[in-house]
Amino acid sequence: MKASDVRAFSADQLKDELAKLKKEQFNLRFQQATGQLEKSSRINEVRKDIARIKTIARQKAAEAKA
Repeated sequence: MKASDVRAFSADQLKDELAKLKKEQFNLRFQQATGQLEKSSRINEVRKDIARIKTIARQKAAEAKA
């Protein structure tokens, strides 16, 4: 997911996407613990996407205050 794509999201869409990614992260960790994970690089991708969404959400909140 690119930052430019995330910036186009509204605040509600950011929350929904964040919830979806956190659920996916939980499922990936569970698969890793049980030895069923096939693509381990997806864990890092999801982590970075979560961080990207949180960063952009914080920037949008700061712009709304200013």
